[in-house]
Amino acid sequence: MDLATIIGIIFGMVLLIGSILIEGNLSAFWSISSLMIVLGGTLAATLINFPLSQVIGTMKVLRIAFRNHSTEPQEIIGTLVAFAEKARREGLLALEAEAEVIDEPFLKKGIELIVDGTDPELVRNILETELNFVEERHRQGAQIFENMGGSAPAFGMIGTLIGLILMLRNLEDPSSIGPGMAVALITTFYGSLFANLIFLPIAGKLKIRSSEEISNKELMLEGILSIQAGENPRIVAEKMKSFLNPLTRKKLDQKDDGEV
Repeated sequence: MDLATIIGIIFGMVLLIGSILIEGNLSAFWSISSLMIVLGGTLAATLINFPLSQVIGTMKVLRIAFRNHSTEPQEIIGTLVAFAEKARREGLLALEAEAEVIDEPFLKKGIELIVDGTDPELVRNILETELNFVEERHRQGAQIFENMGGSAPAFGMIGTLIGLILMLRNLEDPSSIGPGMAVALITTFYGSLFANLIFLPIAGKLKIRSSEEISNKELMLEGILSIQAGENPRIVAEKMKSFLNPLTRKKLDQKDDGEV
């Protein structure tokens, strides 16, 4: 579970609610009609803008924003270096049993392909094609939340116009001015709140998670092809380390030196 996402949302809500309670009554900021305008309008616009299958599929992508990255690059490098050592000693066929217990589908497919004797160029093409589809799926998920982040304030403004129209049509009735103005202001508040605390931050987190996953899969691809080429395990490790940022690479080198 990614605590940063959950803490961020809870922290933001607590600060907002706390600031409201310090100055006034929380019930003054509650409006069913405003929620219907903002959330209903945002959902309707999203369904119009994107195919239903993509909107439903986004719920699966959304889980990425609320969970930690499944596998660290250092762990991937350690696993593939161990595979390289075994392949050098016993041959590629010895990795067949290892492939059966791998949890990562992308890595499992890559190991199975090289064990089956698939041409290296074909292995690269197959895995790169899968990478492209993963990246596109994640891009669509982030795009949907970005679209929702743009639609929510817009429907907040629509709610403001509705409230002003209701208020101006009944100026002769002073009792209608308050509710009309409340709908106008609260709907704008809801639109900005959902856009800037929920939709846009989640879109940003999905982009980051997607970038991390794609980088890890590219690292796996390089390691798989190096193993297939029969390269020295140390060379395999150095190739994969080139995908890491300098700080992570330095820590990994220090760990390796300590083990030696």
